[in-house]
Amino acid sequence: MRSHLLNDATAESYRRSVTEGVERVADKLATTRRPFTGVTPAELAPTVDAVDLDKPLGDTSAALDELESVYLRDAVYFHHPRYLGHLNCPVVIPAVLGEAVLSAVNSSLDTWDQSAGGTLIERKLIDWTTGRIGLGPAADGVFTSGGTQSNLQALLLAREEAKTKDLAKLRIFSSECSHFSVQKSATLLGLGADSVISIPVDRSKRMQSVVLAAELEACRAEGLTPMAIVATAGTTDFGSIDPLPEIAALADEYGAWMHVDAAYGCGLLASRTRRHLLDGIEHADSVTVDYHKSFFQPVSSSAVLVRDGATLRHATYHADYLNPRRTVAEQIPNQVDKSLQTTRRFDALKLWMTLRVMGADGVGELFDEVCDLAAAGFELLAADPRYDVVVQPQLSTLVYRYIPEAVTSPADIDRANLYARKALFASGEAVVAGTKVDGRQYLKFTLLNPETTVADIAAVLDLIAGHAEQYLGENLVHA
Repeated sequence: MRSHLLNDATAESYRRSVTEGVERVADKLATTRRPFTGVTPAELAPTVDAVDLDKPLGDTSAALDELESVYLRDAVYFHHPRYLGHLNCPVVIPAVLGEAVLSAVNSSLDTWDQSAGGTLIERKLIDWTTGRIGLGPAADGVFTSGGTQSNLQALLLAREEAKTKDLAKLRIFSSECSHFSVQKSATLLGLGADSVISIPVDRSKRMQSVVLAAELEACRAEGLTPMAIVATAGTTDFGSIDPLPEIAALADEYGAWMHVDAAYGCGLLASRTRRHLLDGIEHADSVTVDYHKSFFQPVSSSAVLVRDGATLRHATYHADYLNPRRTVAEQIPNQVDKSLQTTRRFDALKLWMTLRVMGADGVGELFDEVCDLAAAGFELLAADPRYDVVVQPQLSTLVYRYIPEAVTSPADIDRANLYARKALFASGEAVVAGTKVDGRQYLKFTLLNPETTVADIAAVLDLIAGHAEQYLGENLVHA
């Protein structure tokens, strides 16, 4: 079995195996004509269940043949221009190359003696990102598994920096459109979901700063502590960006930690035409970025950044076998001192390769393309009498609802939209997401593929209308 270990003696076997795997995936990408096959869990589960994991195939080619039937054939392919569902992006080739390198070398980014150059590369990328944000010379941060972990760590730091240790008095303020991880983090941090004060949004789905100010004043009057304000730069449903300068001023006035969840909107940091949409983010105490959304990186590639690197001490724990206290005095750069994780992949390498091959402007141009596409898609929806579109996009998300001319029951319209989404997914012709707005069922395009065209959007809208009309015809007209 030593023949399967990657080392100097098996380098040629490694080359052959990985090359065969890459060729299979390349062939699949080149020949995939739909984002999904439409397979159901009931159809696919027996194929996976039939695999006997205690009886290895013993051959790479045979394993890849089997992988075709249990995964590759029915995977949801984000690179397809009619994948318009969740916040999943097609990935750039330099990042995939970085993924191959980091997986083979298998560095662990917790301590210097496990990563060496990887540590410095990650730190360089953190400095590059904080510089783009404008957090100042004391800024720092660390790569994480994703936006949820980044938000959790940011709020942990905010809790520890709060002026009271009475957890029952701590309050977090975020918009009603903020990510669910804010409430989840509050629960994990012992604050409880009730500690999160939801601030209503305006017609553009941005936090109402006037209401925020009133809630902060009420919090102070009740003897409570405004622990943190979470501003969102790119809400999951609408791509809306909260008024960052106004929120920053209120955070300063009330002594609250300002966290900006820019998991989606961080692509603006690389844009030459839309960077101004993030004006005010430079005042944040912490920022979440998800490179695996708008920087076109493979999952996972995320980071939490802080204005004052000293606050990361709240995540530090010294273990004699790993990062003893003496290493601080010896100025050994151990990234575990900043992280909630211990063992951690060298995910930073993917972004490093991307920037070294494409440059930041190249990434920004791709993100600008999908934002331009969303603007064109909005015009298309606004002119289509079959659809109601909720808000003009700031980023690349469109939320809309099919409205049949002859049906007036909101509940029936809800069911028609839900059916249309499911039927479209089952057909495999396209993938769209869904959400609720004011309790009603809506559909959502999340546009992160520059290869998607306005013609693709128009075609998918026709497909949705066809499925919805079929549902209404079968369930209402003949009732």
